[in-house]
Amino acid sequence: MGNFNLKVMRFIEVFIGANGYKTVLEGLQNTLKIAVFGLVIGIVIGTLIAVVRVIPKYKVLPRILNGICSFYVAFFRGTPMVVQLLLSYYVALPLMGINLPSVSVAIVVFGLNSGAYISEIMRSGIQSVDPGQMEGGRAIGLSFSTTMIKIVIPQAIKNILPTLGNEFITLIKETSVVSFVGALDLYVAFNRIGSNSYEFMVPYLVMALIYIVLVLVISGLVKLMERSLRKSDRGR
Repeated sequence: MGNFNLKVMRFIEVFIGANGYKTVLEGLQNTLKIAVFGLVIGIVIGTLIAVVRVIPKYKVLPRILNGICSFYVAFFRGTPMVVQLLLSYYVALPLMGINLPSVSVAIVVFGLNSGAYISEIMRSGIQSVDPGQMEGGRAIGLSFSTTMIKIVIPQAIKNILPTLGNEFITLIKETSVVSFVGALDLYVAFNRIGSNSYEFMVPYLVMALIYIVLVLVISGLVKLMERSLRKSDRGR
């Protein structure tokens, strides 16, 4: 017990006395920034891909787009996130002569990766909507795209909201790999505290606790949104 108290004192000394908390706050900010913006990008890309996958393939263009989307999904679902980060940061961007901060690269890669997974989630959500909704929209003169945007997709999002919440949680946890491209996240922040205090037990325990709190908060918010949507449906 006395040994553990000594470890705690070392952690507090670095966390507060040596301003380690500033590094943690910056790491937490980057973790949330990467996950939130990555999810937003993923939802946009995933929705576009899902629409392409469900539209009729009577013409050549939809078939070509479907092939491109299938390759995209296969690549990002078939390779690890860390490989995508390394390829983007050390190969693709240098070849194109583009220099971006590591956090920005992480946001883009996380968004592209999330888009591949959300496309399948969204496609399932769209297919779960009663086909009569599309037929009804077309019957009153709405175009396919307008019906999809205003009628089908909003209902699909309601159906897949819990799964989107799980995707957000996954992104939060996977941000620990951004250290491979030099980005500061929660893992890097607490790793630095451990290196400075020569003690990793307490920093890693606190890091795990923060991740658990983040996941619980996100899960709670998703449940509140689900409850609110159910109330709005009953109120109609």
